[in-house]
Amino acid sequence: MTMNLTPDEKRELFGEFDPDQHAEEAEQRWGSTDAYQESARRTARYTKSDWERIKREAAENTEAFAAAFEDGTPAADARAMDLAEAHRQHISRWFYDCSPEIHQGLGDMYVADPRFTANYDTDHPGLAAYIRDAIRANAAR
Repeated sequence: MTMNLTPDEKRELFGEFDPDQHAEEAEQRWGSTDAYQESARRTARYTKSDWERIKREAAENTEAFAAAFEDGTPAADARAMDLAEAHRQHISRWFYDCSPEIHQGLGDMYVADPRFTANYDTDHPGLAAYIRDAIRANAAR
C-alpha cells in the first residue's frame, strides 16, 4: 500500500506493525491485478483521519466476529454471515471491489498464511477459521 503518512503517523496508527513490511511481496503476488492497482490508487490519498476510521471499522468487525465465535454462533448463521458481508463491504469501500470470490480467497488466506492466522487467533484461537467459514457461507447464500 502506498500511504500518504509520515513515519511518526504510521507508528502512531499501527504501532509495532509496519504496513510497508510486506509491500514488495504483495506487489510481486498481486501487483498486476486490477484490485491491487485500485487499492494503491485509493490508499495513496488517505489521510491519517481516514486510516483511523478504517482501523476502527475493521476492529469493530473483528470484535463482533470474536463475540459471535465466543457465543457459539455457527459460521453459517445469519449473524456471522452478516459480519462476513460487512467485512467484504469494508474492503470494497476502502480498498478495491471485493467480489464474493475474491473474499473467499482472502478467507482462505486467513487460515493458510500463519501471519494472517496469528492476527485473528492470538486472542481467540480458531477465529481465523471461523471468519473463513462465515465468508464461505456468506458467498454461498
